[in-house]
Amino acid sequence: MNPPVSARPPFLKKAHPWCLVPLAATLATTVALGQSPESEFIPAQGQFEPGVAPGPDQPFIAPDIPDSILQEASVDSKWFTLKPGLVILTDYTAFSQDTTSVAQVGRQNNQTEFRGFRAMFRGTVGREYKVSYLVAAEYNGFDTNPKNLWELTDLSFTFPLWGPATKLVVGKTKETFDYEMVGDAANLPHQERVLNPFFLSRNIGVKVVQVIGDDHRMTASAGVFNDWWVTGDSLDRSGTDASARVTGLLWDQPDGRRFLHLGISGRYAGADNNSVRYRARPESNVSDYYLDTGNFTSDHAWNVGLEALWNDGPFSILSEYNHAWVTAPTSANPEFYGYYFTGSWILTGETRPYDRTVGYARRVMPTHRWGAPELVFRFAHEDLNGGLVSGGRFDKTYVGINWWATRRWKAGIGWSHTWLDRFGTQGNTDSFLARLQWIY
Repeated sequence: MNPPVSARPPFLKKAHPWCLVPLAATLATTVALGQSPESEFIPAQGQFEPGVAPGPDQPFIAPDIPDSILQEASVDSKWFTLKPGLVILTDYTAFSQDTTSVAQVGRQNNQTEFRGFRAMFRGTVGREYKVSYLVAAEYNGFDTNPKNLWELTDLSFTFPLWGPATKLVVGKTKETFDYEMVGDAANLPHQERVLNPFFLSRNIGVKVVQVIGDDHRMTASAGVFNDWWVTGDSLDRSGTDASARVTGLLWDQPDGRRFLHLGISGRYAGADNNSVRYRARPESNVSDYYLDTGNFTSDHAWNVGLEALWNDGPFSILSEYNHAWVTAPTSANPEFYGYYFTGSWILTGETRPYDRTVGYARRVMPTHRWGAPELVFRFAHEDLNGGLVSGGRFDKTYVGINWWATRRWKAGIGWSHTWLDRFGTQGNTDSFLARLQWIY
């Protein structure tokens, strides 16, 4: 399976007025609704069922939909459970480029985007032996003349094996590679993933997930994936992926606020129709591809990923490194790599809770009336030059602030600068991203 593929300050000069409507509507009805604690939280140590997040000291200043209304749409019986979910992300992105950047990648347009509108249903079937299911679909109707109004993003069934610590997952699901991908994007301190050339967002296959130890200090997962019967390709021309990931807590404290997570993952990525292409955006969902190798002949690639997350109360540093060795003799077997460092400081003292059953941290759960503001800094580097392939390289910085207003609302704003080396020149791009998200 292939890896996925203007200077016009001030930034808000051409902002669409309606892009701020959701935030204005939220603030206009301040304290109109009460806010209950989030119903799903990380499991307690040694447990598998979701726990209960610590409640806020007072009702949040930002309104939200009461849990009682959301729970009316849920089903909880002995044989069948169902919980609906909804993810809404709205972005406004603005760009400022020098002349070299425009020559390299073209003029990047300021724009508002419904970054995501995803509906999902999850739950269990069975009484003693419970099989979990997840169905999620993304609505594309906001795009111009979409090919399909809805796109199925997840359709999977999870079967417990010999107890809750070992699970078999079958269907359309995430591969077991890369911290940015296996976790939920909305949980991350930074707004967008940057290592996209090295993983797929979803694939069809089977994987096994194992939680290791009585205190759940380690996880191990592995899977095999191929979507040939969905794409219409023949099996021998559709690339098969195989991936594995192992994580562990090198040290931690009983309060859950101090820990060091380490992980290593590997991925064999088979090429579709003996062709691969690596490309990357500079931490944006609406920009053109700044790095692009174009299609070139290859049989497969081997990827390795290293990850680390250090957390001490409200402070954390998340880092990853991905490296790809591509088997492509006609292109001198190129190697590509990328890495990033993300620093976070939650000003009101909350911590990002670590989920031992999956090997990554969940989203911030604010405990103060005014929510939890979080300062974020990031540096990233990506290099798609290797062998006879010249896909370009960039360095980029990001500085921003997230406001975790409630257990479901988050607003974020940030500025980034990208230095792009491509076509023998270096171009500079400044970008501004404002995001509003609601997740249940």
